[in-house]
Amino acid sequence: MTNDLFLRACRGEAVERVPVWYMRQAGRYDPDYRKIKEKYSLLEICKQPELAAEVTLMPIRKLGVDAAILYSDIMNPVASIGIDFDIVKDVGPVIHNPVRSESDIDRLTPIDVERDLSHVLETIKILDRELKVPLISFAGAPFTLASYIIEGRPSKSYIRTKALMYSEPKVWHRLMGKLADMAAIYLRAHISSGAKAIQLFDSWVGSLAPHDFKEFVLPHVEGIFASLSDLDVPKIYFPGVSSGELLPHLAGLKANVIGLDWRVPLSEGRRRIGNKFAIQGNLDPYVLTAPSEVIHEHARRLLDEGMKEPGFIFNLGHGLFPEASLDKLRDLTDFIHLYSERQLAAGVSS
Repeated sequence: MTNDLFLRACRGEAVERVPVWYMRQAGRYDPDYRKIKEKYSLLEICKQPELAAEVTLMPIRKLGVDAAILYSDIMNPVASIGIDFDIVKDVGPVIHNPVRSESDIDRLTPIDVERDLSHVLETIKILDRELKVPLISFAGAPFTLASYIIEGRPSKSYIRTKALMYSEPKVWHRLMGKLADMAAIYLRAHISSGAKAIQLFDSWVGSLAPHDFKEFVLPHVEGIFASLSDLDVPKIYFPGVSSGELLPHLAGLKANVIGLDWRVPLSEGRRRIGNKFAIQGNLDPYVLTAPSEVIHEHARRLLDEGMKEPGFIFNLGHGLFPEASLDKLRDLTDFIHLYSERQLAAGVSS
């Protein structure tokens, strides 16, 4: 590995330029990836380590980003605990045996990473040999996984999820505990195989009120990071979209970085989490539909704000969308590098 900018920024250390990577940076905006998806589904790609590694590498070569993120899906490990699912085009995860009662939780088994997910570990080992930038691996956080597992598919209201949470809190916490244990074991195996950082995705937890997040979710998120605290790699929590009101509750996490969505200014996000973490974010992905000069202006504003203090990683406030332009992403990456390097050399950061 020759480029450690991302790792240094995660730890709040000095950097020569702001590191950048993009959530869903290996995806459908890339014509070469779309060709691969004509032959293979997401899950089929994941089960072929050489192919999954190649897809992970594509944005590194094409965009020049400072970190790779493992090509995978947050649903992958739930098959090992007994959840039967498919990823359905234009829908997302569809669960064939949803969990809606205590007896459904009884049938869930502990994760066996070596038996059921060795292909994921092999992909990480290949990337550890080939990458010159850090590899980020990831897992889904308990609430976000529970929302799929309980609803049976993506939801906008989370009515079944919240009904279980409010009506049967003991059952809820039991399910969340199992999902938290699964995530911690899964991520530990990733780090042992060569991942250099981990991110916990909690894409939909912003649907909860802060009090409910604190009571029903936060203890399990804290437990995941606490159980991995002996591992000397950067740890990122991304509480997903519309999560700004949850940020003040994160101060106790044993994590290094908090990801912000675009609804929270970077300076306000820092203030809400007590200036205890590096921050990652937070361009609205759909700014990428604008002309390049508009994209540059938005990026410049974020960089100026982010560079006021050490520990800033440029990213989006959510994942890339299929219609994004590869050329605009490449141009944005170059702009971030050139502008931040010039500003940091001039001593603009504190």
